[in-house]
Amino acid sequence: MGFLIDTNVLSELRKKGRANPGVSRWYAGVAGESLYLSVLTIGEIRNGIERLRRRDPIASASLEAWLSNIQTDMVGRILPVTVAIADRWGRLGVPDPLPVVDSLLAATALEHDLILVTRNAADVERTGVQLINPFTDS
Repeated sequence: MGFLIDTNVLSELRKKGRANPGVSRWYAGVAGESLYLSVLTIGEIRNGIERLRRRDPIASASLEAWLSNIQTDMVGRILPVTVAIADRWGRLGVPDPLPVVDSLLAATALEHDLILVTRNAADVERTGVQLINPFTDS
């Protein structure tokens, strides 16, 4: 069983001892090699770093190092948005649109038979993706 981690869960794990207890508990119970990220998560983190850079260069440098470590640790487990994922995504939001990034993550999880781990479960429930919300699930 594999898990696709959303940005909100990954960011929570960065808090270490201050992280949400449910997120920490969930993470402690899974094997590292079963965890996957989307390139979209890398992009969201990068966007946050760049937006922070002017206001707080020290904090942005810390996040930059964290992102670099993630990319090193997750080599081979950072999933691209492929044509198959894009096609599946295009079908998910009909007739009612879904949030773009969340639904692309759902399409990625569906395509790779992964469980999507996210705080935004309500945004993608109707896609049929298997979900875990470690912020509320016990």
